[in-house]
Amino acid sequence: MIAFVRGRVAEVGLTSAVLEVGGAAGGVGLELLCTPGTLAALRLGAEASLPTSMVVREESLTLFGFADDDEKQVFELVQTASGVGPKLAQAMLAVLSPDAVRRAVADEDVKTLTRVPGIGQKGAQRIILELRDRIGAPVGAAPLPGAPAPGAAPWRDQVAQGLVGLGWSAKEADKAVEAVADQAGDRPDVGALLRAALQTLSRA
Repeated sequence: MIAFVRGRVAEVGLTSAVLEVGGAAGGVGLELLCTPGTLAALRLGAEASLPTSMVVREESLTLFGFADDDEKQVFELVQTASGVGPKLAQAMLAVLSPDAVRRAVADEDVKTLTRVPGIGQKGAQRIILELRDRIGAPVGAAPLPGAPAPGAAPWRDQVAQGLVGLGWSAKEADKAVEAVADQAGDRPDVGALLRAALQTLSRA
């Protein structure tokens, strides 16, 4: 298994990033599927190190990349619940922080879990039932030392792209971005802004 990937950021897309490992002379580009918050912290040409989780299928090998080990742990744990695959697990972490997932499960907060596209009321109840004894309490995890500060990239584009990647239309995404613009401040936190935008859309 590939536990982490360290290398130069060669490409940052809407839903994934490519890290070049092995040096310029004979490097290999590995594509990592990431949440918008993780992608927002990456800089083209800069070195990055991301914890990873490999999902093996008969027809594919897919690497998911994470901001930190806590995010990776929750990603892998929620997939032990019935009906939760890697794409839905990633969508959960695009909408909720790892601690927010733990808190929602511990508090049996169905409403919070159903903010995630693809999770209905019955699905949320099943996740709570199957994970509440194993997911643990919120830990207040901080970013890994040396991790880039989130949100330095143009936050409007990152949030809009994240919403479109989760299934909303470009028009809906732009409207939600405008609705949360006053929360951006001097150092926008893309992950928090994305979650706020999703809450706006869920209320609409």
